[in-house]
Amino acid sequence: MRRMIKKITFTLLILGSLFALAGFTYMNHFAKTPLSIRGATILVTIDRGAVLKQISNTLYNNHLIENNLAFQALVRLQQKSGAIKSGEYELSPAMSPAYLLDLLCRGKVKQYRITIPEGLTVAEIALKVEVAGLGKRTKFMKLAHDPSFCATLGIPSSQLEGYLFPDTYFFEKSTPTPRLITTMVKRFKAMFPPEWEALAKSRGLSRHQVVTLASIIEKETGSPEERPLISSVFHNRLKQKMRLQSDPTVIYGIANFNGNLTRRDLKTPTPYNTYTIKGLPPGPIANPGRQALEAALFPVESKFRYFVSRNDTTHYFSETLKEHNRAVKKYQRGR
Repeated sequence: MRRMIKKITFTLLILGSLFALAGFTYMNHFAKTPLSIRGATILVTIDRGAVLKQISNTLYNNHLIENNLAFQALVRLQQKSGAIKSGEYELSPAMSPAYLLDLLCRGKVKQYRITIPEGLTVAEIALKVEVAGLGKRTKFMKLAHDPSFCATLGIPSSQLEGYLFPDTYFFEKSTPTPRLITTMVKRFKAMFPPEWEALAKSRGLSRHQVVTLASIIEKETGSPEERPLISSVFHNRLKQKMRLQSDPTVIYGIANFNGNLTRRDLKTPTPYNTYTIKGLPPGPIANPGRQALEAALFPVESKFRYFVSRNDTTHYFSETLKEHNRAVKKYQRGR
């Protein structure tokens, strides 16, 4: 009887070992073998709070794995049940289950690229964010004009115009709107070093005033090499207590501007009409880039007080009103 029990036990051990070996061999093969050697990349969303069964079913239903139970077993064997992160993933059946699991655990979610050109307003940036599928324009605008939110970011203004730095950013689709804005403001701060703030103070300007001037410079010229010269004109006018008389500032102060700037517009007082107010407007009129910020702080030395467009993105600069009027007649009235 004892011998029979031993034989049965030995047989069961052998069978158990064989099953274990077969299971191990299968799991090893399953983990390393893609469902297909070819396959287009598809976008798969792992919902926040999804459990392992839901995740494996999502992969199976999207034809990324051949066995959802085997995938669950693989996750449990690697003790990664709680390590899978939610989000949008670009996955392919040409990826092995082990590689898929690694991507999900590392949170390698799809990144959406958004490029903010120099000189866009907050409203224009909000629209680009919505078009890119990264958030609602209305929510972006509301936050960007929330004084308490501006204060939390260390911005001395009731709105974030001027402080959303133009650059190329990469965000995942589920990025909260406050984080989108915070990232852009942090980029601005990185591009405006403390020594610039000290330099501005030594010249009697606050950082906010420098950003405001930079935004006007940004909107006034389409030729980067002209920015320091445009800056010199405005610095000279400010020193001589002359009005800046900048058309872009007038346009910014007009609600629902229709694209046609009239003489009446130039005479209508608004906080941003630099034909009627002295000095700088109360805040930036756009979001300037690094070169415009640099130009605002480091203008070239000149005696120019006027400039007029040549209608080719460049300008003609003048020291006197008489010379300026001649240039206006040549480049604008004779157009």
